[in-house]
Amino acid sequence: MKDTSVIRTSVNQTLGISLAQASAVIDGALAHARATGLAPMTVTVLDCAGRPVAMKREDGSSLLRPEIAHAKAFGALGMGMGSRALGERAATHPAFVASITALAQGNLVPVAGGVLIRDVGGALLGAVGISGALPDQDEACAVEALSKCGLQAQVEGPH
Repeated sequence: MKDTSVIRTSVNQTLGISLAQASAVIDGALAHARATGLAPMTVTVLDCAGRPVAMKREDGSSLLRPEIAHAKAFGALGMGMGSRALGERAATHPAFVASITALAQGNLVPVAGGVLIRDVGGALLGAVGISGALPDQDEACAVEALSKCGLQAQVEGPH
């Protein structure tokens, strides 16, 4: 009989975060934003290959918030670190971050709010990007939502 456990594992790693997980993360982030009285938010979840899984934009969230949230998550995935760490790198290596922003066709915003999503074992599942409040507040919504969903948030540099 053929062992399918390897096939299942490789498929799960390829897919990353599920729609159900992504939806729970988004709803948790928005709930935290409402509970703390933040401005209208936009939350995007990407799988580990950078493909959109889910996105919600609250009523009143400004025009570019979906693109900003996506770019925070995409940049985090592309560089293997939270967008806060990318911002720190931009402060010391601005030419490098400008170059990778160009390579990413503008899909990189080096401020807090883009957080890598890992499972309890540390495997990368995707990233969440949030925009609407101050960057630290955006990141706090992501971290809180991931914690409530039983997932790990990576806001710092390489894991």
